[in-house]
Amino acid sequence: MKPVAVIILNWNGEKLLREFLPSVVANTDPDIADVIVADNGSTDGSRELLSRDFPQVRLLAFDENLGYAGGYNRALRETGYRYTVLLNSDVETPRGWLGPLYQFLESHPDAAACQPKILSYKERHRFEYAGAAGGYIDRNGYPYCRGRIFDTVEEDKGQYDTPAEVFWATGAALMVRTDLYTLAGGLDERFFAHMEEIDLCWRLRLMGHTLWCVPASHIYHLGGGSLPAANPRKTYLNFRNNLLLLHKNLPAADLRPALLRRRLLDTVAWAKFILTLDFPNASAILRAHRDFRRMRRHYTAHPAVNLLTSTPRPDILISYFIRRKRLYSQL
Repeated sequence: MKPVAVIILNWNGEKLLREFLPSVVANTDPDIADVIVADNGSTDGSRELLSRDFPQVRLLAFDENLGYAGGYNRALRETGYRYTVLLNSDVETPRGWLGPLYQFLESHPDAAACQPKILSYKERHRFEYAGAAGGYIDRNGYPYCRGRIFDTVEEDKGQYDTPAEVFWATGAALMVRTDLYTLAGGLDERFFAHMEEIDLCWRLRLMGHTLWCVPASHIYHLGGGSLPAANPRKTYLNFRNNLLLLHKNLPAADLRPALLRRRLLDTVAWAKFILTLDFPNASAILRAHRDFRRMRRHYTAHPAVNLLTSTPRPDILISYFIRRKRLYSQL
């Protein structure tokens, strides 16, 4: 068996497969990796396309849509390669993209996972929002990246071309040791979508492993294909899952003050939506907090270590909005 599986999760994504899969097949080293599409019960022409135009790609055909987390969890159970790359279906891969990631994990046994540099498919000189050059999280639980803080996305000028240990690696192109993925419990299927890879990375770090961005590898990500930024459904998932992220991964003694701060900050966000007459997004925040209170009972075990305070972390809201530090290099 080859050491690496490059797994693309698909649901009714015939158009994306037709556009992006050729680059993955052509530019993935066949000596070290197999390209696999895990299909979540598609009803379009995805499976016919794969059978007709990509016979070299292995198909895992599921009977139903298991969601992002559920689909990947099942795919990794059914394949069992030493390393697995979770690759979005809207990613173009250039020649030689996989080698640096594979070599990094081979030579860094403490590293559980790594990501390439994520560039925009449409603006290739610019980082892509979802992952950029590696992700971090501030003391209040807000994610940000080398190359992207909130809506400020930097141009790639080589400023982040050194390998860096990160807090989380993006699910758009995440290479992970399969045994550690399984040992950590895989992606949390209750999250449904958004921040499930941050949760997985947090658990891997709690297990004592490191995560890295390896900029010697880069890919081009279309991004934004599921929900637009202002969509209330996306607002709901981001606010709910961020609360779940904190509740799951903070020590019990730290939960009350952390969640109180978030309640206050989320109230400010709610008020902003109300003042701008954006009632659907304001309602989404209320629903997120309501459902968080219902869902948190599923998570009763908490770690002993607070990774948000074990190393100094900025308050990204103050840095960005008050101190006007819009670039990662300014933090």
